[in-house]
Amino acid sequence: MKKITVAVLTYQRPEELRSALPVILRHVSALNVESDAFTASVLIIDNDPFSSAAEVVGSFDPTQVRYVHEPTPGISAGRNRALDASEDADLLVFIDDDERPNESWLHPLLETWLSTGAAAVRGRVVSSFAEALDPWIEAGGFFQRPRRPTGTVIAAAASGNLLLDLVQIREFGVRFDNRMGLTGGEDTLFSKQLTRQGGKIVWCDESEAFDFVPIDRATRRWVLQRSWSHGNSATLVEQYLEVDTGRILVVRLRGVVGGGGRLVVGIGRFAAGAVTGSLKHRARGMRMAFYGAGMFTGALGHVYQEYGRAE
Repeated sequence: MKKITVAVLTYQRPEELRSALPVILRHVSALNVESDAFTASVLIIDNDPFSSAAEVVGSFDPTQVRYVHEPTPGISAGRNRALDASEDADLLVFIDDDERPNESWLHPLLETWLSTGAAAVRGRVVSSFAEALDPWIEAGGFFQRPRRPTGTVIAAAASGNLLLDLVQIREFGVRFDNRMGLTGGEDTLFSKQLTRQGGKIVWCDESEAFDFVPIDRATRRWVLQRSWSHGNSATLVEQYLEVDTGRILVVRLRGVVGGGGRLVVGIGRFAAGAVTGSLKHRARGMRMAFYGAGMFTGALGHVYQEYGRAE
């Protein structure tokens, strides 16, 4: 039997966790009953120094849900703790505390892993909203994620709805980089390091989890700030992938040129949208400009901590 750990990293979201856990447990319990090839359990990694998730987890059966406190700030520390706490498992499945698995979630991930032998399998994440979107955001399609045929090999993967073959992960010696614990992008760096080592990441289109976007994230300000952050972290990822000083300088130069180019093109697209009355061009142009600005500043050495915490 292959042993699976379903890991949920959480930080000061007790109510979201309280809502998510029963849904995740239904999937895990069903797998344990129906499968003679897999056995699964749930692991909660609490990244809050004040252990805000402890009470929530304590209300569930301890034979089904395991609680681990990781006080070191940052997503990387939490994800590495999940790797360490799953040392007796064969597979690790990450799902975020603000995601809810659809009826088709765990089984497709496992089936795709079995059929491909991949080091990682990435499932779909679909955004869900509490109310109608701002037309500017809807026109830009900012919460729409691409779909691919199952089995498609991909170069990088986000960590929401992600299966890892821990045997291969250990062989490749890949970990989440603590330098990106508060910036975001740690999963992109991790997955790119994995593929550089020879690991294969494949897409599973049948596995689906819903990401519930709160009202304060469905705003123009949040979208543009997130684009700036993603541009910044994208440049940092490329720098951290290199060890040679000369190669790092080349990456930084590319970031300056590429970021500056996106900034100029984005402003131009925004201006064209303003002239033609196209909401889509205005929205996407502005996002491109912010992404380019983030790349540019990252290339110059500025590190934006999207998940920074008050002292």
